[in-house]
Amino acid sequence: MRCTAPGLLAIAAATTILASCALPGTATSPTASTIPSATPSDSPTPALTPTPDLCTNTSALATWSVTRLAEQTLVVPVEESDVAAVTAEVSAGAGGVILFGSSAPANLGAGLHALSAVAPGGIAPFVMTDEEGGAVQRMANLVGSLPSARQMAATMSPAQIRQLLTTVAQRMRAAGVTMDLAPVLDLDNGVGPDNQDPDGTRSFSLTPGIAGADGVAFMQGLEAGGVIPVVKHFPGLGQASANTDVKPATTQPWSALQHAGLLPFETAFAGGAPVVMIANATVPGLSTLPASISPVVMTTVLRDQLGFHGLVITDSLSAGALVDIGYSVPKAVVASITAGADMVLYTAAAAQVASLTAATAAALVAAVNAGTLPLSRLVSAVADILTAKHVNLCAG
Repeated sequence: MRCTAPGLLAIAAATTILASCALPGTATSPTASTIPSATPSDSPTPALTPTPDLCTNTSALATWSVTRLAEQTLVVPVEESDVAAVTAEVSAGAGGVILFGSSAPANLGAGLHALSAVAPGGIAPFVMTDEEGGAVQRMANLVGSLPSARQMAATMSPAQIRQLLTTVAQRMRAAGVTMDLAPVLDLDNGVGPDNQDPDGTRSFSLTPGIAGADGVAFMQGLEAGGVIPVVKHFPGLGQASANTDVKPATTQPWSALQHAGLLPFETAFAGGAPVVMIANATVPGLSTLPASISPVVMTTVLRDQLGFHGLVITDSLSAGALVDIGYSVPKAVVASITAGADMVLYTAAAAQVASLTAATAAALVAAVNAGTLPLSRLVSAVADILTAKHVNLCAG
């Protein structure tokens, strides 16, 4: 699966709900100051003036069933030519759908509007796709041909990239797509993408400064056109030992990533990146687990050290990098959410999507009931999702 996939944007059919009480969801600087708590007054509290309970998305989610919480973390795969095929999954509360294919139907927007209309509580799913450019485009027939990242870096200024992506995003949004699993911020100069090199021409450059500047321009163009960008594949998949879609792979050593591959992500976070995708490769010197199921990568480094507070989604957990080390999709999803991911991607043949989605949601519920997945971690994941959707459960 080739999604190896400053401010947040509203989602179609869910944006009638105000975000006045939404949780913070954008990336912030690790040194951002916090508001000090109020100093208790020396004066006595006036009688008969009870303070009402403060409603937040997190407190409101306490009324959701564990099953509904679990469903919201799932992104269901579907062919863009038959989006109605996942109507049951969206009706059950799936938090997102990801479109596959290479030529989108002209009536895609109408189909996606009908799909979102069945979402419970009016909380529409994210509609995701991989519109990177070059070798990875899903709907070029609707949005126009987009050069590869490498070609953009070689022939266009950041301002030109931003302008082009604004136009592309406007066309994507008109077709009902609300999230693009791009840009790729990995540093790579290989010949891929292929079964050995996951990036190749999907990378802007081997130079961190170029990849960061052009990647942020791509990101900002998407946002200006009304589509949520997703920077990937954290903490840097460039020059990996293999393609994680096919088999287990390692990134550059952590000592090297900190001085090169990580830098474009830090630039994007400083620029307000709302969503980040986690790689399926292991990071030598940091974690022995694939990044997508590693609490060290997603919680210790991404959240705690880098101060990223936006939405965290995985690369496809159907990838060979996980399957080959004994992780089924349900097992990988539980491990990933437990480790710090908010939303999970996976793929399956159309006939298997329903059963795999049901099994995955059931695995999350079972993990909560068994105490291996803290309910608070699942609630936190869904709170991040709702923030990214600009959904305020306390409104009205």
